[in-house]
Formats: sequence, C-alpha cells, structure tokens
Amino acid sequence: MNDNRIQLIDRDITTLKVDVIVNAANNSLLGGGGVDGAIHRAAGPELLAECRTLKGCATGEAKITKGYRLPARYVIHTVGPVWKGGGEGEAELLTSCYKNSFALAAEYNLKSIAFPAISTGVYGFPKQAAADIAVRETRAALKADPDLEKVIMVCFNRQTRHAYQTALAQK
Repeated sequence: MNDNRIQLIDRDITTLKVDVIVNAANNSLLGGGGVDGAIHRAAGPELLAECRTLKGCATGEAKITKGYRLPARYVIHTVGPVWKGGGEGEAELLTSCYKNSFALAAEYNLKSIAFPAISTGVYGFPKQAAADIAVRETRAALKADPDLEKVIMVCFNRQTRHAYQTALAQK
C-alpha cells in the first residue's frame, strides 16, 4: 500500500484547512480538556450549541457537525475508549472510532481528514497500539475509498510521532 495519502504532522489540529478534523471527544460532546477543549474554543459557541442537539455519543461511535470558526468545514466527534488494561474491548472500540469516522467522511464526500491520536492522552491508551490501529484503519479506508485524497495524523509530541512512524513502517 502506497502511503503517499497519509501525512504525519506536528501542528495544532484546529489550524488545519481540511474538509474535516476529528475531535477526540467525551461522551457528552460538550467540550472538555485536551484536543476537545481546543476544538471547542477555536470553533466558537456555535459548535457547543450544535453539539447540545446531538444528545451525546457512545464510545466508539462518531457524529458530525459544522466547523463554524475553524478552517475545517466539518468536525467529526468520536469518543475513544479509556484504557483499562486492554481486556475490556478497548482495541475494538478504538477501531470503531476510526471506522465510523471514515464512514461519515465518505457519506459527506469529504476528501481530506485530520485525526488526533485518539485516546492516547488522558484516556491512557498505549501510543504504539493506538497508532497501529489508526494506521491499519486508515490504510483500509484509503483502499476502500479512492476519492479520499489525504489523511493527516496530527502528532502532539515526539512519542506520538515515533509511534506513528513505526506503525507506518510496517507493511
């Protein structure tokens, strides 16, 4: 698989001019810490108002809103699992985050998407395992959707970048 449609970058996801950014949200969808809070702050109060109408989101699921004041046209909100040691379906739930996010991107005919490292911050998912899932699901989505032009993996620190580089090096 040629990975030329996958990019790794170290930037603030809220500054990216793509069709859609993915928000590592909590179940309420009403904002929080980390990337979730940053996205809500950058998008403005209209995002919170729209999220209130969505009535939350289950772990592993995804919902889409407008991007409002963001350069991105849309935000896909997905709720990653909290790491509890790996025996409670965490890998399957994280896989579902990616599958459901890519399904929404395809449904809306979106060509460029940026992901944070879902669940690897305060939710504690091991970075390498999360990167392996992200890369596997990204490759599958790119194979299934030739119209998807670009997937950006936004790395928030050196350890995250290394995990993604390692995952991308595996075939």
